[in-house]
Amino acid sequence: MNESRPESMSSFWMPFTNNRDFKANPRLLVSAEGMYYKDVDGNTVLDGTAGLWCVPCGHAQPKIVAAVREMVGQLDFAPTFQMGHPAAFDLAEKLMDYTGRRFGHVFYTNSGSEAVDTALKMALAYHRARGEAGRTRLIGRERGYHGVGFGGISVGGIGGNRRTFGPLLPGVDHLPHTHNLEKNAYSRAEPEHGANLADELERIVALHDASTIAAVIVEPVAGSTGVLIPPKGYLKRLRELCTKHGILLIFDEVITGFGRLTTPFAFDYFGVEPDMVTCAKGLTNGMVPMGAVFTKQHIHDAFMDGPAGIELFHGYTYSGHPLACAAALATLEVFEEQKILDNAKGVQEYWTDAVHSLKGLPHVIDIRTIGLVAGIELAPIDGKPGARAFSAFKKAFADGVLIRTTGDIIALSPPLVLEKKHIDELFGKLATILKNLD
Repeated sequence: MNESRPESMSSFWMPFTNNRDFKANPRLLVSAEGMYYKDVDGNTVLDGTAGLWCVPCGHAQPKIVAAVREMVGQLDFAPTFQMGHPAAFDLAEKLMDYTGRRFGHVFYTNSGSEAVDTALKMALAYHRARGEAGRTRLIGRERGYHGVGFGGISVGGIGGNRRTFGPLLPGVDHLPHTHNLEKNAYSRAEPEHGANLADELERIVALHDASTIAAVIVEPVAGSTGVLIPPKGYLKRLRELCTKHGILLIFDEVITGFGRLTTPFAFDYFGVEPDMVTCAKGLTNGMVPMGAVFTKQHIHDAFMDGPAGIELFHGYTYSGHPLACAAALATLEVFEEQKILDNAKGVQEYWTDAVHSLKGLPHVIDIRTIGLVAGIELAPIDGKPGARAFSAFKKAFADGVLIRTTGDIIALSPPLVLEKKHIDELFGKLATILKNLD
């Protein structure tokens, strides 16, 4: 691997990046192991974000590395259209075991964005298969992030992701977001106020009629918008209303899946079971791109009870790619053998206390924590939204700490293998940065 600076950076159009700002002072990572990256200048950088929410088991896990190396020499690619390979089926069984057999089937994608669009298409096709083809409306939520496909940004509710791309999908409505800074600031886990916001679904049903609505999709914890945690009872009420009106409930667990809340999935943490779950990121510990949709048995059966032939005209060239399956199987083994969730639970209280120790520092107006994820909201600079947090991001990287920002919110989601010493390092440096931030 090349560990030197590239001769030119002009050709790569970088995603979700201020390209001009970055290329004037690039931050280049060249290797990673455990809790740390190393940059092109040889500096170590503590990973406070699990890459991009996607490396729960820490970097360069030997078992996962070995599994991918072995598979690439054995089976570099195999199509899953009208044929298959054993690892895809083995992984599906292991994933269903990991859900406690509360879901029946897995459909593979290559990313969270593709998983979301797949789940939305499944919802529409499911109702059609049952003779309710009029159920075509999709319901998302304000400030929701569901990837960057046209389906995902249509049900998503982040303005910057939507405004450039035209009218998007028709027949989409949105629930209000649950963030209430006045009543729920500095919450630990689920805030007290706001469960009644789920009842906004009744208003949407009254407006459009339940017979037109196919699905509701929400993130159990909204991550990319700045760690918005659902109020107590909110998700259970959504489940009740969806069941009442025959609407499918989809949990987007691309971020919360695979241990982020110290449980396998957010539906475990909250005790609420959706009809479908989208996942990605931690599925392969970030080593090979992969996403998936988990479905309840009745959704799968609605397709299998139809006419003979291809039941769902949907899929991707790389659905169930051999390398991704090998990485995912090894990741599940690492979770079990190294007791990753036990470690996460063991440091959760220490983590929570450390995050909330930042209360009272300059510019901090809210702190939100649940599991091993945190949102630290900063007061914006007048006329420069996002500038203050982005300045903190740059200062943190220069000081050897990787954080993530969205607007003026610092989002933290470390690998689940972190120890107390890593927490001390992260928040010691972050406290100093906040004390000296303009």
